[in-house]
Amino acid sequence: GKLGRYPPWPGKIVNPPKDLKKPRGKKCFFVKFFGTEDHAWIKVEQLKPYHPHKEEMIKINKGKRFQQAVDAVEEFLRKTKGKDQASSHNSNEEKNRRNSSEERGKQSAGEEKRKASLSEGKLKKGTGEGKKRVSSVSSERGSKSPLKRAQDQSPRKRGRPPKDEKDLTIPESSTVKRVMTGTVAGFKWPPSVSEWSKLARPSECFVFSIQPAVCYQAITKKLKVCEEETGSTSIQAADSTAVNGSITPTDKKIGFLGLGLMGSGIVSNLLKMGHTVTVWNRTAEKCDLFIQEGARLGRTPAEVVSTCDITFACVSDPKAAKDLVLGPSGVLQGIRPGKCYVDMSTVDADTVTELAQVIVSRGGRFLEAPVSGNQQLSNDGMLVILAAGDRGLYEDCSSCFQAMGKTSFFLGEVGNAAKMMLIVNMVQGSFMATIAEGLTLAQVTGQSQQTLLDILNQGQLASIFLDQKCQNILQGNFKPDFYLKYIQKDLRLAIALGDSVNHPTPMAAAANEVYKRAKALDQSDNDMSAVYRAYIH
Repeated sequence: GKLGRYPPWPGKIVNPPKDLKKPRGKKCFFVKFFGTEDHAWIKVEQLKPYHPHKEEMIKINKGKRFQQAVDAVEEFLRKTKGKDQASSHNSNEEKNRRNSSEERGKQSAGEEKRKASLSEGKLKKGTGEGKKRVSSVSSERGSKSPLKRAQDQSPRKRGRPPKDEKDLTIPESSTVKRVMTGTVAGFKWPPSVSEWSKLARPSECFVFSIQPAVCYQAITKKLKVCEEETGSTSIQAADSTAVNGSITPTDKKIGFLGLGLMGSGIVSNLLKMGHTVTVWNRTAEKCDLFIQEGARLGRTPAEVVSTCDITFACVSDPKAAKDLVLGPSGVLQGIRPGKCYVDMSTVDADTVTELAQVIVSRGGRFLEAPVSGNQQLSNDGMLVILAAGDRGLYEDCSSCFQAMGKTSFFLGEVGNAAKMMLIVNMVQGSFMATIAEGLTLAQVTGQSQQTLLDILNQGQLASIFLDQKCQNILQGNFKPDFYLKYIQKDLRLAIALGDSVNHPTPMAAAANEVYKRAKALDQSDNDMSAVYRAYIH
């Protein structure tokens, strides 16, 4: 049932690669998910047998990808069953041949014993010795001790499978049947440690698993595993969205405008979680992939808004946000009483306030909801959403926010989210510039940049952000995860926010100048970590 904020997903337990370490802490199994190329370490308590929960999960999850995953499971089961039947048939034939051979051997041995017995009886008639010898021979042939017999008959030692068994799954094994039938007949979930220990091989267990937890190491794409084990899907108080409980997608029609680095990941996750989504992008070709995944195509922003209940937008800057709403065939032309518009762009408070006013003036409802994160976090559905404006609309967006992010905050009146987002990005941009400054200073003073990173990763500054951005720099890989031009834009807007309230922002101002130099060096469309190049030119 409710196994986390993401729906359960069918998978099978497999052996991890040799060089992949098992996470510390609670017992985990390495799971390969059907219908994807995803693998992850999943905690025992987040796994359930496939067959007893199959129908229940299919009713809950209507998404196209989920159905494809179930189809992949069934196909795997059919192939495996066919192999098992062929193997069983061959085994039976071999057993029959072996039994026949043994029977002939026994008959031959019995004849020889009879002849030997008669011969000995003639030589030692009346001594009784012949009887004793026959008895002795018979005794020796069947004299194995009970312990020895038990050892010979016992199956292969339980525990870890042999190294050459890379993808062991025997879905119809007696062990799995025992666990599955137990589930139906009062078997408690999660199973106890002793119950799990009954598995002959962990890889024999088919599972429905949520897609995340703290104890994971992903091989391809990072799966998102919720740390909490139980909870509610409702919005908590006034600050954050609950991050656990299965997502039940809203029955409202969702529109999405803008399929850039962030928007693409958001739409993908909305579709995965079963939402009905209509998309539009200025470059129409970007819509094709999402149409294949089940999205509908909108010809203009106005058409999307007029045909959907809630329309989200995520564009690059204040000018783009205004043009989208106020321009030809824009959002405003599709707004009617009751229509909802959620702007997820990172812009200044004045811009978002102006947009809110024109939307509300037409009878629409407005929410600002900029997101903190990058392309990878967007793809993983692990963004942080900062929302402000119509509180009722915020609650209506609950399932959407859970699909795209790990948590959300409601910050009150329109403008508050924009201000908070600029402050967050100001801190992030300044920190990135400082990282680049430290790495270049290490280089010019003859220090190892890799050693500097190793030291930082062992100290209080250790973070995924620090490690990823330093690795980008050391490898010379500046593929955009967060465009440099956008972090510079956010620094500029944050400085203007400080100026509006006479608050000094000297650190942000200094960082802004470094990013401006990087832009002059044609780094605008690279990742923000390319600010490093401003220090080496």
